[in-house]
Amino acid sequence: MILQVITPQKENFDLPVNFPKDYIGKQVHILFYVDEDVKKTAPKTVAKKKPSDFFGILTQDEGEKFNQHIQQIRNEWDRGI
Repeated sequence: MILQVITPQKENFDLPVNFPKDYIGKQVHILFYVDEDVKKTAPKTVAKKKPSDFFGILTQDEGEKFNQHIQQIRNEWDRGI
């Protein structure tokens, strides 16, 4: 991958590009974007969830099945191999 950062000084200009030999004959993507635009659309940090945020997400039946599954997995670790 090649990255080159430029600051255009006028609307039209030639942009010479030197490709490595292994790029020749292959499809190459060229992308133009403005740093400020990317910074505006960058995802904001998401608040960390607390265990209480998940209270009630499972029904009682689902919770019991989940606990049984966890117990089964733990028992598999305890067995002698």
